[in-house]
Amino acid sequence: MSTPEPRVFRDACGAFATGVNVITTHCDGHDHGMTANAFMSISLDPPLIAISIAEKARMLGKIQKSGRFAVSVLASGMDAIAWHFAGKPNADLHDLFDTLDDLPVIRGAVATFSASVYDEIIAGDHTIFLGHVRTLIRNDNVEPVLFFKGKFGALENTSKAPASMLQLETELMW
Repeated sequence: MSTPEPRVFRDACGAFATGVNVITTHCDGHDHGMTANAFMSISLDPPLIAISIAEKARMLGKIQKSGRFAVSVLASGMDAIAWHFAGKPNADLHDLFDTLDDLPVIRGAVATFSASVYDEIIAGDHTIFLGHVRTLIRNDNVEPVLFFKGKFGALENTSKAPASMLQLETELMW
């Protein structure tokens, strides 16, 4: 069996709908941010999250130097912010940040997490940072923006997961 071509692999992974996040840090007296969808929870005790940063990304060295990062889960309607931090600057955007534990976070996000680097794992052409969550804020009044097959979208017809599914998730975690 052969290894898939990078574009084919990327397109297949793009079939998994994800949230859209802005990863930020404060380094050398400046705030820095980048858009990413590689974010996940890792552990409840201690509270750990993971982000994945490409070896070519400028953000990699900044997180390594600061030893801290924040994650802002973008809300529906924040597409312009996602593009802005994905390398398509928008001069019309200003005053985007609040501060959480002296780290910049996107104002109005669905959730924000501040974390200190707990571990760093080199994985192919990316570095995975495990972050020990120090503080988080949830905004239950907004819905997330989604990313699917290279496009932004929104939730429709949401319903709460059945209790039996939540129990199954707990059992599978053992």
